[in-house]
Amino acid sequence: MDQEQIKECIPHRDPFLWIDEVLELSENNIHATTYINPDLPVFQGHYPDFPIMPGVLQIEMALQAGAILISRKHALEADKVPVATRINNVKFKHMVRPGDTANVYVEVTERLKDTFYMTGKIVVDGQTCTRLDFAATATDSPG
Repeated sequence: MDQEQIKECIPHRDPFLWIDEVLELSENNIHATTYINPDLPVFQGHYPDFPIMPGVLQIEMALQAGAILISRKHALEADKVPVATRINNVKFKHMVRPGDTANVYVEVTERLKDTFYMTGKIVVDGQTCTRLDFAATATDSPG
């Protein structure tokens, strides 16, 4: 799935679209990637002499991948969009640096009506960098 197909699934757009490509998509799992462009403006201020991808943006990658999974594989009512409602157990294990390609894995572990409970992880070069549990609820679209 390329960026145009991704944009059909979620409302995010540049400069806040953090998924470049979806490599695998099944009923309860997604594997997406994003290239961490060294020219991103965030690196001018987030440790300029030793740039690191901010943890909140790594979390956002997982949230967006989860939203793509939900919108593609789980039937939602017509005017509903998944919105994050909970983030738990976040662990940052390794740094994500400019020039890295982040592999984003998300799994739906449980669904209760319009609430989806998920686990996510960010992996770079085979090393798990970030882990988290989160939930998203289908809510009315603002549009």
